[in-house]
Amino acid sequence: MINALGTFVVFILPTYLHMDYSILDSLLDVKKQRIEAFCEERLNAGRKAYEITEEMAEGLREIGRGYKEIYFDAELMVSGWNAKKLLQLLKQPLLQEELKEGVKEQRDKIGKIVIGTVKGDVHDIGKEIVGIMLSAEGFEVIDLGTEVEKSKYAEAVAETEADIVAMSALLTTTREYMAEVIQYFREEGLEVKIMVGGGAVSEDYADEIGADAYGKDAVDAVKKAKELILIG
Repeated sequence: MINALGTFVVFILPTYLHMDYSILDSLLDVKKQRIEAFCEERLNAGRKAYEITEEMAEGLREIGRGYKEIYFDAELMVSGWNAKKLLQLLKQPLLQEELKEGVKEQRDKIGKIVIGTVKGDVHDIGKEIVGIMLSAEGFEVIDLGTEVEKSKYAEAVAETEADIVAMSALLTTTREYMAEVIQYFREEGLEVKIMVGGGAVSEDYADEIGADAYGKDAVDAVKKAKELILIG
């Protein structure tokens, strides 16, 4: 636009204003109805389920970036509900894409992963995104849910003979429990690779507590999990 001095003024819009509003509208729909229509529209338009999860993840990141300025606790909660619903809707399409690409034969050969949010932490959106993407890549995922104690991780590893334990923590107050779990595993002599991630975790912290890998996001977590399996 032109201001009073006759010069052009260019407005730089925040990132979230450049987004396709359909994903934000769907994530923020308190009635939880738009997310189903969004999913159906995307699939009917030929979008891959994996691409839809990426779009969802970007929507969640935008909501996070606008937290305390545009979006508040209620919006975070609603977007979490809708994100979980979308993941449930996409689980079967993701597996179908896998079959079309001829991955079925190798799915059982990739490995088993026990995944869970650590004791004291009830956040599970990031964990669920990682879990469904790992499953789509051919891993057998054993999801223990949230607030998982060290003994429950250990029992799951013993029962399933898992190759990897993936722990998530969103709070700095709960990430300390990751170190306790790792120490417990070492003391018990449990031979399993341990990967950590979540909003409260960094690569430096992962190194500090002796984790075998750090996944900075869902895509990176899948990559690191594959690397851990190859390393053995």
